[in-house]
Amino acid sequence: MRMKHRQMEYRRCGRSGLRLPAISLGLWHNFGAGDDFGRARQIVLTAFENGITHFDLADNYGPPPGSAEQTFGRILRDSLGTHRDEILIATKAGHEMWPGPYGDWGSRKHLIAACDQSLRRLGVDYADIFYSHRPDPDTPLEETMQALDYIVRSGRALYVGLSKYPPQTARQAMQILRDLGTPCVVNQLRYSMLAREPERELFPLFGDCGTGVVSFSPLAQGRLSERYLAGIPADSRAAQGGFLKVSDVEASLSKTEALHELARRRGQSLSQMAIAWQFRPGSPVTSVIVGVSTPQQLLQNLGALDKPNFTDEELAEIETILA
Repeated sequence: MRMKHRQMEYRRCGRSGLRLPAISLGLWHNFGAGDDFGRARQIVLTAFENGITHFDLADNYGPPPGSAEQTFGRILRDSLGTHRDEILIATKAGHEMWPGPYGDWGSRKHLIAACDQSLRRLGVDYADIFYSHRPDPDTPLEETMQALDYIVRSGRALYVGLSKYPPQTARQAMQILRDLGTPCVVNQLRYSMLAREPERELFPLFGDCGTGVVSFSPLAQGRLSERYLAGIPADSRAAQGGFLKVSDVEASLSKTEALHELARRRGQSLSQMAIAWQFRPGSPVTSVIVGVSTPQQLLQNLGALDKPNFTDEELAEIETILA
């Protein structure tokens, strides 16, 4: 297998030497033990063939927890093993993985054990990026950061990152890591046209600290796609309950309809425009994580890179719609 690189752009991750593809593949859904392995394999291979080198996992992805790492490990072993040095594997720890007092959060005990378990499931000697998946309100921040520092110094990971850290905690954590000599190279957060909270405090902070930004949920769990424009499909996440509510879809419908019309005039789908918008001038986003259920859906998302530029008038119209 060879990587075509397609139209992929590789972007510098903060002030580090690491470069990430503009679009990365997330394995939160559709890679668990109950999912079709053949389809999961084809999604990963399609991603790699089209220049996606960054695969984003976490120990609790599945279901059940751990199974997404096992699936990716099997694909890596069977189909991509000779390409390990071309691939960036990111994983995380901090959510519940086993019962008892050491099964989640940010203690040194949990993070190092969780990292070792992830490496076994993935079948690799090291992760390229290892994240603290969420801040721990009860463990001293210094302990969590010291664990990340140890994970790098012990050879378990090459880089460390933070996920879902609020501004003040992120600032303190990044300073501790700098002092330890293992800088935080990337912060991962939820960001989309419909979730712009990071712009207020986090983005300026990351610019000052020189860390990269990886965004997830760029389509706002499907709201920034064509999926809900004609109603709530019975098989959709909103209809089945969970993180996305029917009320969320209904509340944003007028905006998504207007955005869809603008995307149509631009000659791209709403989802493609929503992804391309993340790279507009002034945006600090290094890479956008997409989650897909088919190779065709992945290829459609990659089409966002065919029309990445916006006119000033288009950007102004988007701001008016989103106001």
